[in-house]
Amino acid sequence: MNEVELVKCECCGLTEECTVAYIAKVKERNEGRFICGLCSEAVKDEIMRSERRIGSEEAMNRHMNFCNKFRALRPPVNPTEELISAVKHLMLRSLGTPRSSQALSDSERNKKQ
Repeated sequence: MNEVELVKCECCGLTEECTVAYIAKVKERNEGRFICGLCSEAVKDEIMRSERRIGSEEAMNRHMNFCNKFRALRPPVNPTEELISAVKHLMLRSLGTPRSSQALSDSERNKKQ
């Protein structure tokens, strides 16, 4: 049986139960930081929305700064509702924001391959 540990997202603070192997894989992809799936998507969105080309480390730092500012405003009254609201905000933002021209050309290039 795979060993399971509780791990906390370094961006939003969400705690998850994950296998040790999964934790290692996520940290390997994210410069040694564990970030949850939602924050991982937000980092990708940050890369796509940027007016200039940025790397994943800069996008992660931007998202972490956003999360830290958001958490500093007030403690959540209902963490479940806060998470649902954050997902809704992310989805609406990603649907309403056109992709950058560089990101669009990269995705078009990938479709042709």
